[in-house]
Amino acid sequence: MFFGFVKPIISKNAKGIMELIEDIDSLKTPPDAGVITIGNFDGVHKGHQALFHRVIELAEQHNATAMAITFDPHPLKALGNNGPPLITRKDQKTELIAAAGMDTLIYIPFTRAFAAISAHDFVKNILLDRLGMKIIVVGPDYTFGKNREGDVAFLKKMGEQYRFEVVIPDWIKGSDSDTNRISSTRIRELVMEGRVDETHPFLGRHYQIRGKVVKGRERGGSQLGFPTANIKLHDELCPKMGVYAVTVETTTGTFNGVANIGYSPTFDDHIFTIEVHILDFCHDLYGTRIRVNMVKRLRDEIKFPDIEALSAQIRTDIENARKILA
Repeated sequence: MFFGFVKPIISKNAKGIMELIEDIDSLKTPPDAGVITIGNFDGVHKGHQALFHRVIELAEQHNATAMAITFDPHPLKALGNNGPPLITRKDQKTELIAAAGMDTLIYIPFTRAFAAISAHDFVKNILLDRLGMKIIVVGPDYTFGKNREGDVAFLKKMGEQYRFEVVIPDWIKGSDSDTNRISSTRIRELVMEGRVDETHPFLGRHYQIRGKVVKGRERGGSQLGFPTANIKLHDELCPKMGVYAVTVETTTGTFNGVANIGYSPTFDDHIFTIEVHILDFCHDLYGTRIRVNMVKRLRDEIKFPDIEALSAQIRTDIENARKILA
């Protein structure tokens, strides 16, 4: 996670280093000719990536700064609603936006006071006066300001008044066969249904969970013959319970693996866990953070009659995972 107010960053993008700003009040003078896009960008899916790419193109054409504005926390959470489980929490979202090639990422703290700002004042006082906006790139359904009073038509009207350009790219689909546009809502549904392989066309990558390796029940190696890394989940959006073929990013490299999400019904102890058996791996991961890319769901959790039957099934799961990940 990132703490503090203003930090240079983090992750190199196509141009060099992305600047991360978490205190907009620290900007004493606006950047030169900013090209801006705004959104929650949860998932940083292909639709979001298309907005970033358009912003970067325009910034290069106008010798301007490519800027993304997002919010923390999610507006629904800030307003007292639990909101949807996030596909990407702040650290991963920041990394992905940097990797897209943006020059600057600004997090605006979303509070009730901020939610009460009118659409006009947001554009005039923040986007124009604070950030030097010359062009704004948003989706066709973009709304903003108090009670969502601002929309694309409102932006275009203000653009005429204050002389900035409004660019509205077309919707992006996951593939040529998709009939609906890419949405964070659809991605969440697929993850919660366990259809993680179907998220790849929308995300442009596998859905990823992150967590710290902690002490588990220590029976994977001693009782089953398959040592596992027990993960304390960092993310909000957890895939459906079951067994998955995965790849695992560790401090020593990326490896193939099999993950079990659920309650291990064979042992009947009713404790929810996420455990990963990393193939061909012999390093100690306790206390480290790992990233697990969810490639494909293999099966439901099953209660087996004994440990021997469970071990036999795990061997089959590993064989199936190797084929999928080959």
